[in-house]
Amino acid sequence: MGMELKITPGLRRVWEQTLAQLNGASRRVFMASVVKALGRGGARQAEITLGWDRTTLRKGLHELNSGVVCVDAVSQRGRKPLEATMPGLENDLRSMGEGTSQTDPTFRTTQLYRRLTAGEARRRLIEEKGYAPDAVPSERSLRRKLTALGFQPRRVAKSKPLRKVPETDAIFATVHGINREADADEGTVRLSLDTKAVVPIGLLSRGGKSRQAHKALDHDLEPIAKLTPFAIHRPDTAETWLSFTTGSATADFMADRLQAIWPTLKNGCSPHTLVINADNGPENNTGRTQWIKRLVEFSAEHRVTVKLACYPPYHSKYNPVERVFGVLENYWKGDPLETVDHALGMARGMTYQGVHPTAVLIETQYPKGVRLTRKQMRPYEACLQRLTGLRKWFATITATANPASLTASS
Repeated sequence: MGMELKITPGLRRVWEQTLAQLNGASRRVFMASVVKALGRGGARQAEITLGWDRTTLRKGLHELNSGVVCVDAVSQRGRKPLEATMPGLENDLRSMGEGTSQTDPTFRTTQLYRRLTAGEARRRLIEEKGYAPDAVPSERSLRRKLTALGFQPRRVAKSKPLRKVPETDAIFATVHGINREADADEGTVRLSLDTKAVVPIGLLSRGGKSRQAHKALDHDLEPIAKLTPFAIHRPDTAETWLSFTTGSATADFMADRLQAIWPTLKNGCSPHTLVINADNGPENNTGRTQWIKRLVEFSAEHRVTVKLACYPPYHSKYNPVERVFGVLENYWKGDPLETVDHALGMARGMTYQGVHPTAVLIETQYPKGVRLTRKQMRPYEACLQRLTGLRKWFATITATANPASLTASS
């Protein structure tokens, strides 16, 4: 430059306003340009008069002269997040939160509402996960982390159960214990299953909202079809198998769906145990003779131990598969399900934890009310081990029987 600049109040004010709008390399290059314009001793003048840092100026001059921009590692500055110093913390909190959270019973939101407090989470991290007490984050930090993972601390309007039986707390403790052991064992597959209310098919409004201009009939006429959804969900991989039927979701229907997906579940591993989480409903409770018969036969055929772990009465919303149904209901309720194919297509289009479910229509009609007599049930009941004090909710089927001998003896 032929003429050196003088630092005047006006120029100083303009430079300060300009710097306030710049950051990183662009800020340093601008400062270096000013220093070069000031001429000999410009860096010294800028340091004394403008308060600019000499190290920053030196880096800016290098970038200006060489054209090589230094990368600013802004993301590496400041306090490190918990997961950076404790890589297993997030998975441990997620496993605890998943087991103690419920979905919204009205399916108006996909948020999960936790019963787990930050203090309880801290205690379990120390006692169950082996964390050192002085290394575990504070309750405040854990509270924020649980909320960030999607486990909300507040309750929804209908989250209080109608009843609480005397065994409720013991049932929850046992279910969570069985689930933790299953998730920690590579040879165990855990599934969560349930059916939902009948879904009417037709040009009918279902009370949802959509960004598209859908129109439904102004009178809710008889639907052209009715579908009953049944889902089998695998919590550890987020895989879901949705089966729809125009008939009844009976015990045989559920058992056949389990048989159908078993080859997929065996891919990549040889499971020795299958844990089933259910709500102890009319068709899948531990006293339903046809359900137990089919599971005993399944256990004997595939040489796998089957453990039934049911949730307490009026607490089915804690069953993991309910969260899938919550996402599905929020996904498709704003779209009139005009045809059966449309409903199946919508079901396949939704995602839960980034995974698309498999959705199929089962056309086989299953008869209702299939039961075994006490005499017929004896060989099947002999294969069960029921938990003392909680017989209605927990049963283990050992893979020792021969299916042919069971049929012959009954």
